Amino acid sequence: MKDLNIAIVGAGIGGLSAALALQRLGFRVTVHEQAPRLAEVGAGLSLSPTAVHGLNWLGMQSVLESKAYKPEDQCVRHWQDARPLGWINRGRDLVQKYGERYYLIHRADLHDGLAARVRAHDPAAIVLNRRCERIEQDADGVDLAFGDGTRLRADVLIGADGSRSAVRQALFGALEPQYTGYIAWRGLVPMELVPPEILEPPSGIFLGPGHLVNRYPVRNGELLNFVAFAERRAWSEEGWSIRSTVQELLDEFSGWTPWVRRFMELVPSHLLFKWGLFDREPLAGWSKGRITLLGDAAHPVLPFLGHGAVLAIEDGVVLARAFAASDSVPEALSRYEAARRERAAFVVHESRKAGRQFHAPDTESYRERTGGKAADEGIGLFSYNPVTQPV
Repeated sequence: MKDLNIAIVGAGIGGLSAALALQRLGFRVTVHEQAPRLAEVGAGLSLSPTAVHGLNWLGMQSVLESKAYKPEDQCVRHWQDARPLGWINRGRDLVQKYGERYYLIHRADLHDGLAARVRAHDPAAIVLNRRCERIEQDADGVDLAFGDGTRLRADVLIGADGSRSAVRQALFGALEPQYTGYIAWRGLVPMELVPPEILEPPSGIFLGPGHLVNRYPVRNGELLNFVAFAERRAWSEEGWSIRSTVQELLDEFSGWTPWVRRFMELVPSHLLFKWGLFDREPLAGWSKGRITLLGDAAHPVLPFLGHGAVLAIEDGVVLARAFAASDSVPEALSRYEAARRERAAFVVHESRKAGRQFHAPDTESYRERTGGKAADEGIGLFSYNPVTQPV
C-alpha cells in the first residue's frame, strides 16, 4: 500500500490535512489545486478539541501556539443592551474533560502552516493551476485530465474540492446545495481601532431575532474577526467573497448595541465580504471504486457550530489512518467511511439545529430554551477523537 500514487484534488484545509496525514504515515501524495497561487481566503475559524487533537498529531502545535487565540470564557449577550445571557468556558473545562481546548485562528495562518509542512515532506507535492476537468476510472486506477492539458493516472483519487465539488459531480452527478435562507458577512478590524470596553471578553456572541454576531481576535490579537448572520428570503449571487458596504451591514443591524455596531463601523471596506449559506443532505456514501470525498465535498455544513474546518481535518486524519490499517484500496475507503459517515451526519444536523436556536425570534427566552448551556454542550460534539477513533 505504501507505493500507491495518491492524488488529491483541492488544496484547502481538508486537502492539505489529508496530504500531511498520509505523508506522515509514509504515503506518496500529490495535491492538485486549480488556483494559480496558494492563498487561502477568508478570515477566522474555530478549532474545537477534536480538530486540535488531529492537528497536534499532524505536528501543528507550534502554529497553534504562535498564531491562534486561546479563549477562556466566552459570553453570549443580548442584541439591544449587551446584557449577558450566558457564559461558556472554552479553555480549562474542555481540557479537563476532553484533553484539549478551543483555538481561534485566521484561516490563512492554519492553511500556510499545513502547506509548509506538506512541502517540507515533498517540495513538489502541491501543484497549482490544475483545474480538474475529466475523471475516469477502471479497476486498477483513476485517469484525470486538467485544464492545462496535463493528464495523470493515480491509484487513488481524493476529492477535497469544496461544496461544489467537480469530483463529487463525476461520482454522483449534479447535487447542487440549496440556499438556506441565511446570509452572512465576515470582516476583520485592526484591533488598535476597537475600544477595549466592548471586548469583555474578547470572544463573544450577540443574539437577536433572526440575527447572530460572533466575534473574536485572530493573528495574535492584531485583528478582530467577526461574522454576522441574518435571514434573507432569496440569494442569487455566486461565491462567498462578495464585497459589501459597511452601510449595508449597519442597516441590517440597525438598533443593535454599540458593542456590535462600533466594530462594524470600523471595518475597512476591503476587509468586508458577504455570502449566502447553502446546505445539502449528507450523501449515503462518499466513495466509488478508487475515488472518495472529504470535507465540504462530502458533507457541507452550516457554520453555526463552527465545525466546517473541524470536520475536514478529522476526515483527513482518519482517511490516512484507514489507509495505514488496510491491505487494499477498497478496504481503506470502507474503513474511512465507516469511521466518518455517522459523525459527519451528526454534525451537519446539529449545526442546523443550532442555527434555528440562535435565530429564534424570542431572544429573551434564550436562557430558558438552552438551560444556560452552549449549543454544543451536552450533545457529545467533542467526544470524537480522529487520532483514536477505530478504523
